[in-house]
Amino acid sequence: MKKVLIIAISLLTTTVAMAQWGPRRPAKQPAENYELKASNGRASMVIDAANGARIMSLRWDSTEVISQNPAPNMYGSTFWTSPQKEWNWPPVHEHDMGKYLVAEQDGQIIMTSQLSEKIPLRIKKTFSAKGKDFVITYTITNEGETERSVAPWEVTRVPGEGTISFYAPVDKIWPAGLMDFKNVKGMATFNIDKVAKQRKINANGTSKTKGLSYLRYENNGLVLEKTFPDLKDGEAAPGEDEIQVYVHDNALYCELEEQGAYKLLKPGESLEWTVTWRLSQGKK
Repeated sequence: MKKVLIIAISLLTTTVAMAQWGPRRPAKQPAENYELKASNGRASMVIDAANGARIMSLRWDSTEVISQNPAPNMYGSTFWTSPQKEWNWPPVHEHDMGKYLVAEQDGQIIMTSQLSEKIPLRIKKTFSAKGKDFVITYTITNEGETERSVAPWEVTRVPGEGTISFYAPVDKIWPAGLMDFKNVKGMATFNIDKVAKQRKINANGTSKTKGLSYLRYENNGLVLEKTFPDLKDGEAAPGEDEIQVYVHDNALYCELEEQGAYKLLKPGESLEWTVTWRLSQGKK
């Protein structure tokens, strides 16, 4: 039997978005939201082209999975270039919060950033729904006049509750002792706790299937699974790593972060990196 692929793409108004996904900080630009639906008809993803091509919502029916924290820039799922030392803080506006141009082709939503003067890299994000999955391909293009080394970096903010897990040796997580990771069925597993300080750990994930690493978040009876190309030792950007977990003060929100390989791009060259998201109900 052939699998049936259902893709629904619709332009939503700001009013509808605010009503459905609750209060958050005012956007710098009026929202320009696009929606994708998985083939099960229950999982949906909303992306705002006007504010960084940021994933604003991931829902199972009416239940939201990613953070709607109203603090500036600290909600939804965004994309940065790595290493962070290249831009420090705040993130590059054109990549993180600027308006992206939109095209739709063959069931895909393609969003392309403006060019940053600070760092001459252009970002393209290609979103699609394939069966039960949401597939995101990030493209970084060097539009400067000199060579530049860079890695892709996806940052997904989730509520400060639930469980985070990934395949990696617990004793290789660094810095050690910041979060209470346990080895549960071969996975480094952390039950999010509330501590009055910011914490961030790093790990080099291990592949369990077809050269892919795996990052999992479980909360409120739902499971978000992200898969992406596994990195070998030494392939991450300097001072960074393949998998990162950040917990804000008192677990106001958490960040599920993964990075791709650090590569040298000559002027005009690009790299592509694909992350697959799947949202499902957890086992009872």
